[in-house]
Amino acid sequence: MTPYAPNLISSVRKPQAALLELWSGLSLTLARAHEACGQFRRSFAMMVAQNTQGPVFWVAPEWSTDRLHPEGVTPFFSPGRLTFVNPKRAEDILWCVEEILRSSAVPLVVADLPGLPALTPVRRLHLAAETGAREGGCAPLALLLTPGTGGAPGVESRWHMGPIPQTGMDHWQLTRIRSRSAPPRRWHVARHEGRYRLTPVAQGNLQS
Repeated sequence: MTPYAPNLISSVRKPQAALLELWSGLSLTLARAHEACGQFRRSFAMMVAQNTQGPVFWVAPEWSTDRLHPEGVTPFFSPGRLTFVNPKRAEDILWCVEEILRSSAVPLVVADLPGLPALTPVRRLHLAAETGAREGGCAPLALLLTPGTGGAPGVESRWHMGPIPQTGMDHWQLTRIRSRSAPPRRWHVARHEGRYRLTPVAQGNLQS
């Protein structure tokens, strides 16, 4: 008779998700879609890119007037790593991101969105990233840049990057609004010798 093992199922653990470490103790889960909002969401995207290797695809609608300038990218990483994809139709933006993630040829895909995506397209991005990680050469990450205070449904995490009054252009306030794997938290970010240093700040009333 086989011995009874009541803890057999509970003792089997899922493999730990791969992470992209941005700073000590602050990471993004790979093969997932994350969201960044706030005035300096593009700066946050470039900080994420600074911690990756290889090409970065930046997907934005053809009609967008907000374009990255090489001089603004250079403090973060080499502009030569960037490839711009500019769909003509709004419905093609997330489709492009999905196909890039599934190919697993690009470690980071940034989607500069004019509005909030629906839940179903976000779920498709998760599945495409997971497929790319499983069948390709890397675990890709999607970062959705959304206007205002964000609110994309179904994302792995949501971040807000805003200014700190009277501190200049190289200081920001970064807030982790929500995450599947970590509690809300806030930091000050400052540029130091070409890198960006985090300082935790007192926790306020963080909205989810």
